[in-house]
Amino acid sequence: MPRWIFPLLLFLLLLAFVLSLTFGSVSIPFEQVARILLGGAPEKASWADILFKFRLPKALTAVLVGAALSAAGLQMQTLFRNPLADPYILGVSSGASLGVALVILGMGAGGALTFVAGLGTFGDFTLAIAASLGAGLVLGAVLLLARRVRNTLTLLVTGLMFGYLASAVVSLLIYFSQPERVQVFSLWTAGSFGGVTWSQMRVFAPVTMLGLAIAALMVKPLNALLLGDDYARSLGLNVRRARIWIIVSASLLAGVSTAFCGPIWFVGVAVPHVARTLLKTADHRLLLPASLLMGASFALLADLIAQAPGSQRVLPLNVVMSLFGVPIILSIILRQRQLRQSFAA
Repeated sequence: MPRWIFPLLLFLLLLAFVLSLTFGSVSIPFEQVARILLGGAPEKASWADILFKFRLPKALTAVLVGAALSAAGLQMQTLFRNPLADPYILGVSSGASLGVALVILGMGAGGALTFVAGLGTFGDFTLAIAASLGAGLVLGAVLLLARRVRNTLTLLVTGLMFGYLASAVVSLLIYFSQPERVQVFSLWTAGSFGGVTWSQMRVFAPVTMLGLAIAALMVKPLNALLLGDDYARSLGLNVRRARIWIIVSASLLAGVSTAFCGPIWFVGVAVPHVARTLLKTADHRLLLPASLLMGASFALLADLIAQAPGSQRVLPLNVVMSLFGVPIILSIILRQRQLRQSFAA
C-alpha cells in the first residue's frame, strides 16, 4: 500500500471540512472563516452567527455520521461476508423510522409539534428519543437472537424480517395519515445534517465515539472472522461474543446516526468498498481508519452539493447520496469475483 494514501485522505477531509464552512447559500471568504474560528471579528457580524450556529455543527455532524456509517457498514460486510451489506441490514433504520412515525403520524404533525414544544428542554430530543427507542427495540430482538443461533445467515434473515415488519407498520401509518403529517415524516426520511444543535451534539458525539471505540477494539476479531468461524475459533476467538459486540457497535452507530439525522443511505455500503479497492487489502487495521476518513469526506461533500452553493435551494441529502452511491453499488455487482477474492485474502 502506498504511504501517501492516508496523508491524502486526511488532506481531503480537511479540504472538505473547510469548503463546507466556506460555501453555502451565503459564501464566506476563507480568510474570514479563519478569522472567526481564531476569535477575531469578521467584516459582517452575521457571518459569525452563520458559522457557529449552523455550518460548524452541521460539518461536525457530517463528519461523525460519515465515519459512523462507514465503520458500521464495514463491520456488517465482514460479519455477513457480503460486500453489499449495509449498516441498516439488521433493521435498525426501520425500527428508528417506526419510532419517529409513531410520534409524527400517530399524533399528527400539529400534535407532535405541540408535544415537542411542551417538553421544553427535552423537546429538542423528542424525535431522536423516539428513533432511539425504535432502533433499540429492534437491536434488542436481534441481540437476543444472536445469543441463541450459531448461523450468521439465520441472524441476517431474521434481522431483515424485523426490518420488513417495522416498515410495514410505518406504511400502514402513512396510509391512514393526513397529507401534511406524511410530509413532515417525509422531510425526516430525506436525511439532513443540519438539524443537530449544540445541545444535541453533547449526546450525539459521545455516543458516536463510543460506537467507534468498540469498532476499533473489534479489528482483530474482524480479521479472524474473514477466514471463517471455525478458523477464528481455532485462534481462540469467542465467535459468539465477538459477533454480539460487532452487532452492538454497528447498530449503535447506525441507530444514533438515524436518530439525529434520519436514514442516510449509501455511505455505509459504498465507502467500505471504495476503501477496500483503494487499499487492495482486507486488513481491518487499515480498512477501518481509511473508511472513517473517506466516509467523513464523502458526507461533507454530499452535503455541500446538496446545499447548491450560491443558491437558496437545498436538495434532499439522500438524493445526492444516491446519485453518487448507485454507480458504486453497480460496480460492486459487476465485480463480484474480484470482491470474493478480496474477502478471501
